[in-house]
Amino acid sequence: MVLDKEESVSVVSLQSREKPRGCAGCDEKIRDRFMLQALDRFWHEDCLKCHCCGCRLGRVGSTLYTRANLILCRRDYLRLFGATGNCAACSKLIPAFEMVMRARDKVYHLDCFACQLCCQRFCVGDKFFLKNNMILCQLDYEGGHLNGSTERLPQ
Repeated sequence: MVLDKEESVSVVSLQSREKPRGCAGCDEKIRDRFMLQALDRFWHEDCLKCHCCGCRLGRVGSTLYTRANLILCRRDYLRLFGATGNCAACSKLIPAFEMVMRARDKVYHLDCFACQLCCQRFCVGDKFFLKNNMILCQLDYEGGHLNGSTERLPQ
C-alpha cells in the first residue's frame, strides 16, 4: 500500500460468466452480485472497513485513505494524521477533523465563534464584523463601543 493516499471506492457488478474474484479483506471468493473496487483490489461490502472505527467504506463515491498500511475513513485519517491548530478565542487545540469557523487568518471552535463583547454566538451566514481585531455582532459594531478603524468581513 502507498503511504498517504486518498482513494475512491467504486461498485463493480460481477458478471454471471465471470470467475469469482478473491476478496482482499478475507481472502474468500466474492460470489455476491456486486463487489467493491478500491486500492486496485476487490472487496466484499462488509470487508472494506476503517481500521480504527470499523465503519464500512463501501458507499458509492466514498473515499478512503491509506497510510502506514492502514485503511481509514476520512475522520480517523484526519484524527491520526491531520494538521491541528489552536482556537483564536480559547487557545485550546482544535482537532483536524472538527468543523471550524474562520475570520481572516484566525480559526475558532464553533462554540467559541461569538461576539467578543456580548458573547452572542454566530452561525454560518450570520453577519459579523472585525474591529480592532475583535469579532463583533452588528449591534456592538454599530454601537461603536470600541475606537479605531473598522473592517467588515465578507460573507
